Amino acid sequence: MKRILILFVALMITAQVFAQKKITLQEAISIALQRNTTLIKLENNLAGSESQLKYAYGQLVPSLGAQAGWSWQRVNDAGSVQRDFFGKDQIISPSEVDSRSFSAGIGGSVTLFNGLSNYAAISQKKDNLKAAEYNISKLKQNIVYQTTDYYYLVLNAEELMRVREENVKYFQKLYETVFERNKLGSVAIADVYSAQVQLGNAELSLIQAQNAYETTKAILLNYLALNVLEDYALVDPFGSEKVKGADTENFLKDFENIHSLVSAALDNRFDYKSQKLTVSAAEKGLTIAKSGNFPSLTGDYSYSTGAVKLDKLFDRKVLRAGLTLNIPIFSNFATENAIQLSEINSMNAKEDLTALERQIKIEIKQSYLDLIAAKKSLDVAVKNVIAAEENRKINQERYNLGSATILEALQSSRDYTDALRNRINTVYEFYRQYDRLNNALGKLDFSKYE
Repeated sequence: MKRILILFVALMITAQVFAQKKITLQEAISIALQRNTTLIKLENNLAGSESQLKYAYGQLVPSLGAQAGWSWQRVNDAGSVQRDFFGKDQIISPSEVDSRSFSAGIGGSVTLFNGLSNYAAISQKKDNLKAAEYNISKLKQNIVYQTTDYYYLVLNAEELMRVREENVKYFQKLYETVFERNKLGSVAIADVYSAQVQLGNAELSLIQAQNAYETTKAILLNYLALNVLEDYALVDPFGSEKVKGADTENFLKDFENIHSLVSAALDNRFDYKSQKLTVSAAEKGLTIAKSGNFPSLTGDYSYSTGAVKLDKLFDRKVLRAGLTLNIPIFSNFATENAIQLSEINSMNAKEDLTALERQIKIEIKQSYLDLIAAKKSLDVAVKNVIAAEENRKINQERYNLGSATILEALQSSRDYTDALRNRINTVYEFYRQYDRLNNALGKLDFSKYE
């Protein structure tokens, strides 16, 4: 019967494992890039920028349109009496007159010169389109970073939960040992109570760790637009590497000179490139506004025909071409207002660029310092685990030999658990800070996840 029960439990655990949907970090990032609402909207808006550029090019070529018309008119006159020049009455007889007309034509116009506004508009729309593409690329990098960050938080919480599970097992075994030794009279009943209390605290901590794990996993699934009620399991991308701690030296080899990091960021950051194009587009807008001070020259052309009978439609043809020169003299300050607004827009865009440059420098410096601090914390945490583990073994042996109290054994076990938890936290904090710095440098590659 016992064997059947063990087999049943094993089958249930196996079924639960297979029921879980496994997600790798690469899959999570790929899902986020496909389902992010903000990214979808920006990509939809990109079609609008492309259409605006096409429209700007269209202003350089002649327009062409065709028209055709038909009209019918009937005039009914009931007749009347009118006096002529000599005062005699003239009788106007009733009449009915029908008239019809047919027309057709083709023509258009072309802007020959408008102060180079049309060329500036094309350049402006190009800048806007490229800036929009850069914004999309930057958002994709942010999505990669945010997904990775959430992913690490879930793995972190899962590792902490496992530590709590092992902690419960340890204190369960300790409680059973102390209970048996108390039966033999080798330890006091107070030791049993202390072990029992510690076991209860460990079980409570496990429940809290499980809740934290489920909460962080729900946050990740929501960010990925997945069903939070389904059971997902994350695949650890680091394997056993984090047991020893991250290879910090290998991760830090590319981050030695902070000045070169700033220079690289200004070359790589898509949002900085986008803002530079925004400044350029604002300057093109100023050119467009100033074009209102220049004369404009427009050409028009047409070919038309008309007749009262359809079969006579092309008996009379009219070809026309003309030029129109428009010289601005006074525009009710409209041009001055447009120039002023464009200058303000240009100055604000340049100020935003300067502010962004300062922000990038702050992000890089802070991220770099946080990464160095995370490295040092990790190095200390790895050493503390080794020391705490050895101290727990010593105090456990001393307690077994009767040379140490149970409080000393319990405290050394708590210290070991805290050291394990701290190492797990510092490992994932190091990975998170590493990705944060790479995102600040504009180095996160999103193309391999698309």
